[in-house]
Amino acid sequence: MSFTDHSILIFDGACGTNLQEMVIPETAWQGSAGCNELLNLTSPETIIALHESFLEAGAMVLETNTFGASSIVLAEYDLAEKTVEINRAAVANARAAIGGRSGCYVAGSVGPTTKLPSLGHITVDALAASLAEQMRALVEAGVDALVIETCQDLLQVKTAVVACFEVLEALGRQIPVLVSVTMERQGTMLVGSDIAAICATLEPFPLYSLGLNCATGPADMVSHIRYLGKHWPGRISCMPNQGLPSVVNGKTFYPMSPEEFVHSMRRFIENDGVSLVGGCCGTTPEHIRQLALACKSLAPAQREVTA
Repeated sequence: MSFTDHSILIFDGACGTNLQEMVIPETAWQGSAGCNELLNLTSPETIIALHESFLEAGAMVLETNTFGASSIVLAEYDLAEKTVEINRAAVANARAAIGGRSGCYVAGSVGPTTKLPSLGHITVDALAASLAEQMRALVEAGVDALVIETCQDLLQVKTAVVACFEVLEALGRQIPVLVSVTMERQGTMLVGSDIAAICATLEPFPLYSLGLNCATGPADMVSHIRYLGKHWPGRISCMPNQGLPSVVNGKTFYPMSPEEFVHSMRRFIENDGVSLVGGCCGTTPEHIRQLALACKSLAPAQREVTA
């Protein structure tokens, strides 16, 4: 069975917030504390253990530890020259975690970088070149899909998608391409685009799925997911934070219990036809374990999509 044959695909949970709870040798950071992607090279056992914890919980898809592994982000740690090496190692670590398990897949994670073209932080050409380098490395290393995620700027999304399909064409490869955007509490992306504009912009591309991740948790995704259910022709993904975070005793706190998280995800599947599910910031293996158990008895709602 291939990646595209499953009625529901269960992705893993958070990378960064779970790494913060793990014991990582100080030497692994090599003076670049906070660069989680470097751990693919310096502490692969840590990344493999994190991946294994989600697989044991029931995840079917592992996202590579490459959210910030573009040269744009890595340059902030003076690591841009390691872009290809880090991305390839991340895929190898995910594959090592899967081992002989069947029905498990690796999705290459491509984050939004730290520079948005609509705000003048970077040119479209420079952004495209950096993302293309990362995506080429991920594809050549053998990912089963690419996830362009946590998108905050519609121009950034379109640039990434165009670069992605150019890379796939150049390599002669066809793999699923997933896009996941982040909507702020005011109801739009960070730079102001609403969900209708996102759908209209991305509809011409042969995307496998479109959905939402991160942001403020499931509660503020309801109207956006409902819109996608009615208007997006492809599959829909939903990978929220563990609720709206707050600061408690100087630490970031995510409030949703696994039971509350699964209750929200169940509604998205049964009411709106969401078929790719997982978690973002704060979500633990226990959140994914309970989600995977719930999904055994669920089927995505049938959708009637209108233009």
